[in-house]
Amino acid sequence: MDYTIRIGGQAGQGLQTIGAVLAKLFARSGFHVFTHQDYMSRIRGGHNYYQVRFADRPVSSSRRMLDILVALDKTTVSEHRDELAPGGMVVYDSETIKQQYEGEAFLDVPSRKIAMDAAGNRLMENTVAVGAVLGMLGMELESLEALLTETFARKGREIVDQNIAAARAGAAFARENCGQCDFTVPSADAGSPKRMLLDGTNAVGLGALMSGCRFYSAYPMTPSTGVFNFMAAQSKKHSIVVEQAEDEIAAINMAIGASYAGVRSMTGTAGGGFALMVEGLSLAGMTETPVVIYIGQRPAPATGFPTRTEQGDLLFVLNAAHGEFPRVIMAPGSPEQAFYLTGKAFDLAEKYQIPAFVISDQYLADTEWTLDGLDPSGIPYQDYRLRAADLDKLDEYHRHAFTETGVSPLAEPGASRHLVVTDSDEHDEDGHIVEDAETRRRMVDKRMLRKLPLIREEISSPLLYGDPEPELVICGWGSNYGVMKEAVDTLADNRSVAMLHFSEIWPFPGTSKFDYLKVLGGAGKTVCVENNATAQFARLMRMETGFQFSDHVNKFDGRPFLLDELLEQVDSLGDK
Repeated sequence: MDYTIRIGGQAGQGLQTIGAVLAKLFARSGFHVFTHQDYMSRIRGGHNYYQVRFADRPVSSSRRMLDILVALDKTTVSEHRDELAPGGMVVYDSETIKQQYEGEAFLDVPSRKIAMDAAGNRLMENTVAVGAVLGMLGMELESLEALLTETFARKGREIVDQNIAAARAGAAFARENCGQCDFTVPSADAGSPKRMLLDGTNAVGLGALMSGCRFYSAYPMTPSTGVFNFMAAQSKKHSIVVEQAEDEIAAINMAIGASYAGVRSMTGTAGGGFALMVEGLSLAGMTETPVVIYIGQRPAPATGFPTRTEQGDLLFVLNAAHGEFPRVIMAPGSPEQAFYLTGKAFDLAEKYQIPAFVISDQYLADTEWTLDGLDPSGIPYQDYRLRAADLDKLDEYHRHAFTETGVSPLAEPGASRHLVVTDSDEHDEDGHIVEDAETRRRMVDKRMLRKLPLIREEISSPLLYGDPEPELVICGWGSNYGVMKEAVDTLADNRSVAMLHFSEIWPFPGTSKFDYLKVLGGAGKTVCVENNATAQFARLMRMETGFQFSDHVNKFDGRPFLLDELLEQVDSLGDK
């Protein structure tokens, strides 16, 4: 069982509400769920959709063909009716969209009328649509009724009862009038797990929360704003200071200042906002101040496509800022990876006193996956800072003391009799400005050359999924993890294939733990999959290892890869 439902309409029509309720319902019923959204950069109007795929096996990407299309306007019908799978159905309300469609593939559900008749409230028409979809699928409504009760309990019993009545009426109408519906959804087993449904945005937020983040500053910029909102929502409960800065320059400098003052700090932005943070990034590098920076990529240059997706900022993030200093770049491919890698970014930032990046994109930020759960113990937490009691025991303190590892004791100012000093100019061990060549040489060696090999040892190898000695290797990074994984599962039916996925990008992983270059070198065909025009990761791979992919699949129209699309493009490469 593997079905795809797309809800399409204009911003403001409630399509996200319908999609979100269906996704939660399927997850709570024990099914595996994957969702993604496509929406325009406007508050109302435009053409948008919310797509939900649910199955009785794990799924991690979206498909092109649709089993049910819920059309809230005429544009949705015209845009997507040709994407119906055999036996697929279009659900619409002819009264609302002012058009009647003929044919077995159309089910006219008078949602507004049913809402008024059943609940006496036209605002319940989207609940009618949800009920109609469940009726078409032959699903029972107990789980939906429990979800509606939970969702609307604060608004009073009357609202809860109206929603339940509307859902029941919608389901009854679909069962009575959709004789051609041929969907089979197994009943939820009472013992089946109610899976967790999590998107990339909340996963990053949870990872930051579990890592002990106590300060978050940002200027809102899609698609990073979701993490900002998450941290603000948790601020009172977990004693987090969340500050909306006047711009991104202030945001990164606030985060650096908070970290210098003694707490784990984070900022977030998109590529355009990060352009303003670059000088502040160098400040963190020079002063050896830990800070975590979340980058939500979107198509550029300039403001580009504000609500679309792309992987176009990898080399920018890697090379941004003037001067040489170490940094860490994590690029999670799923919400689960986003949770743990955000934790690892905080740990490495604190341990080595460096800036660390979590680089995502619009696609990963919005997509929801079902998980069996997350283990907070999987996020390392150690306080690497010298606190007041330990600081007082020292005869002297040097903020930038030369050490074998390059990592100096990190103390918070004002916590003891010792003075904590740093400077954005080159400085000595005490943090005071210097001009001499020898101190400069030793400080660069300390900050960069001593730390970097140690950091590299902490970077995990890429994930190999599939045949350990494949003829075909599909390689990629970040948010393409899920679609590549499912592509491998499909292609494995008739060929030797594997996926090589990089989620810890910099320092670039070596081969001492796992010789991924041997896997690539032994394959007859190697394909690098990226959402950018210039194959940025492939160029980085060649620069760091000398390896060159035989083929590339690049997509840069602002939309993510669909499973069918990636399979077609890989197949089109043939055996050349």
